[in-house]
Amino acid sequence: MSSQPVKAGSRALPVWAYLALVVGYVVVTGLIGWAATIGIDVAYASPTSLDEVWRSLTLPVGIGLVLVAVAITALRWWRPVLTDDRPVQRWVVAVPVIMVVAILLATDYAGLADRGLGFTLLLLLSALFVGYAEEALFRGIGVTVFRAHGFSEGKVALWSSVVFGVAHAANLFSTGPKALVQVLVVAVAGYFFYLVRRRTGGLLLPGLLHGLWDFSLISSAVVPGRAYVGPGASVLALVVLTVLILVRRRRIEL
Repeated sequence: MSSQPVKAGSRALPVWAYLALVVGYVVVTGLIGWAATIGIDVAYASPTSLDEVWRSLTLPVGIGLVLVAVAITALRWWRPVLTDDRPVQRWVVAVPVIMVVAILLATDYAGLADRGLGFTLLLLLSALFVGYAEEALFRGIGVTVFRAHGFSEGKVALWSSVVFGVAHAANLFSTGPKALVQVLVVAVAGYFFYLVRRRTGGLLLPGLLHGLWDFSLISSAVVPGRAYVGPGASVLALVVLTVLILVRRRRIEL
């Protein structure tokens, strides 16, 4: 069983309360994004102008990041959220390396150049908001909650990733049934971010990787009507990582 990861003086958080916090985050960011984009036609994760980036991403996710930070502060959980004292074997560094390569290949540099520097910088900032908000909520608070309740590390990895994936089922309202595929893909990606957290000893690199991963994927849709095959690199990376982890699953823990 995992040891208690929170210090004396920190607040307890039941699993049901954590799930309620996740629902609250999804609802608040979703409603703000919906209200901010009334009157404009912007597809999910496909902004094509500065105004669309600001309304659909920067504002709702920025507020979501603040809400997560307030929750961590109220719980007094900054240390267990930001740091991780359960290292894994050295070869796991292959996970972030493969993800970085996929990010570099998937990013649509020509499309971003077409949109301009201001657009690109705001999109990058917004994607980093997403990365750090979601990593703090799922690999930060989520991992800490499950560890605090005595879950084995395998179950911590499983349930924090499942909750991460299911939270994206809210996209059924914007993208339809294909959001169900996203739920599975996101859950798998969540496990890789969890491994990055443990390999690097904290939340800094997972948040950065998550943000850049989303940035590279969104970049492929910033020019309407332009086909770009770059995201195929992200799909391939997830397949390669899945095979790698399955083959070496018994050599992850120290």
